[in-house]
Amino acid sequence: MNKKTISFLIYVVLILGALVMLVPFIWMILTAFKTISESTQVDPFVIFPSKFRFENFVTVIKSMDFPRLYLNTIGLIAIRVILAVITSNMAGYAFARLEFKGKNVMFGLVLFQMMIPAQIFIIPQYVMVSKLHLTNTIFGLVFPGLVSAFGTFLMRQSYMRLSRELEDAAKLDGCNIFQTFIYVMAPLTKSSMVALAVFTSVFAYKELMWPMIVCPDSRYTTLASALAKMQGQYSTNYPELMAAALIACIPMIVLYVIFQKQFIEGIATSGTKG
Repeated sequence: MNKKTISFLIYVVLILGALVMLVPFIWMILTAFKTISESTQVDPFVIFPSKFRFENFVTVIKSMDFPRLYLNTIGLIAIRVILAVITSNMAGYAFARLEFKGKNVMFGLVLFQMMIPAQIFIIPQYVMVSKLHLTNTIFGLVFPGLVSAFGTFLMRQSYMRLSRELEDAAKLDGCNIFQTFIYVMAPLTKSSMVALAVFTSVFAYKELMWPMIVCPDSRYTTLASALAKMQGQYSTNYPELMAAALIACIPMIVLYVIFQKQFIEGIATSGTKG
């Protein structure tokens, strides 16, 4: 096969994969306009609603305090992004460009933390937040994201791509380590920082278990935990649940549309050198 045929086949496979990935999202949209009987009917299988109804959206908007949920979720995302970018940037630069005792052991611990399920840390984290009397607060929501092992790894890989000559030139100009980091090295990793911000936003947006544990009060809950509470023990109104989920997707869709270029660049360049 020639190159054009191979490229055509690759694009066909990628397009089919993209369509498969879109099926759950399309199903969510269609279900949001169905009745309960249509959404649960199996024989015959109902794909499209008999009539597009907006009652489900009206009901969830009236019953759920979306402005407060958006505010809590956006506050959680904003604080976590700022903290993750700052701490991961400094830690990643230290692991990539500085030499100090115990460097490899400490970075090994960072990698080890990435391999452990996050659920293992929930009990000690909750004990610490409870002892500080910070349950049902924004800080309690943010607490697990004060530092990011993934962000540290991502930024380390980004700094390792940069040439040593940049640091040597900065030293000749009289820059100390902090000035070299702030004015020379950090600006060259903007795409990775944006990718880290987007990743952190997605992780914070979809986090479910921690907000439900640390903030049971509905005034401080997030979109993900509010959606989870819509599921009943014996029955669930799936059209209303899908309508609420569709409304909750708006921030992430807007975020991706705005930062899709930086997001792709960060993924493409963050892991090219170990």
